[in-house]
Amino acid sequence: MYDSHMHTPLCKHATGEPEEYAASAQKRGLQGIIITCHNPGPAGWSERVRMRMDQFDEYVAMVERARVAWNGRLDIRLGLESDYMPGMENWLEQLHQKADFNHILGSIHPQLSYYKNTFYKNGDVLTFQQTYFEHLAQAAETGLFDTLAHPDLIKNSFPQDWNINRLKDTICAALDRIALTGVAMELNTSGLYKRTREMNPGKFMLREMAARQIPVVIGSDAHHPKRVADDFDIALNLLTQVGYTHVSYYLNRQRHNLAITDVHLESP
Repeated sequence: MYDSHMHTPLCKHATGEPEEYAASAQKRGLQGIIITCHNPGPAGWSERVRMRMDQFDEYVAMVERARVAWNGRLDIRLGLESDYMPGMENWLEQLHQKADFNHILGSIHPQLSYYKNTFYKNGDVLTFQQTYFEHLAQAAETGLFDTLAHPDLIKNSFPQDWNINRLKDTICAALDRIALTGVAMELNTSGLYKRTREMNPGKFMLREMAARQIPVVIGSDAHHPKRVADDFDIALNLLTQVGYTHVSYYLNRQRHNLAITDVHLESP
């Protein structure tokens, strides 16, 4: 079992070096971890919560340092969490060729100003939510990503206006499109600590993903070493409840499947 989503201090809102995340992963009995820090963007673009482009080589070297240090004890792989919005395709395609990534997460962060200022108009929350799911489907269709991260993160923007019943048709239409691409989707355990306290995605969306046989990858989205594989036991039980029998992870950008019954974790 791998934890396929975690960060480094280069994103400016995470603590701990990759070696510390590795130590936590070893205690939990994981086979390995994939470091997926937030991608750099064009100069000046959302640099408050991500590495700058001139730090990219430092990031690659940081993960390689940890890989060498833990060789033979834990498998440490280089990945990336890349933000998507329409118009970013060429930038991301070039960025993803700059290193030998094992796993690329596609993310939409609707709470960040670059996205919210562009797509949230005139106090229309419902249209903003629907636009998010449209972009989620578009992200899968670009072919740029292996997995779509925390795929209902929008519920934490205006949580008082989150009503799954009025979005079911929108969500299902997006999932129909995503299923055709073969792109996986993430069950992100950090949702338990966000404004809407449930995993991303919630049970309705997860059940609809299972019905469409969309592969699922579990990630802790750890921003601190202690969060590695956090609540994976709850996630595995939830997946079983909605009909999944396997979880997936990516190495060398190729999907591997693991029977849920074969996953054995040590207690935190």
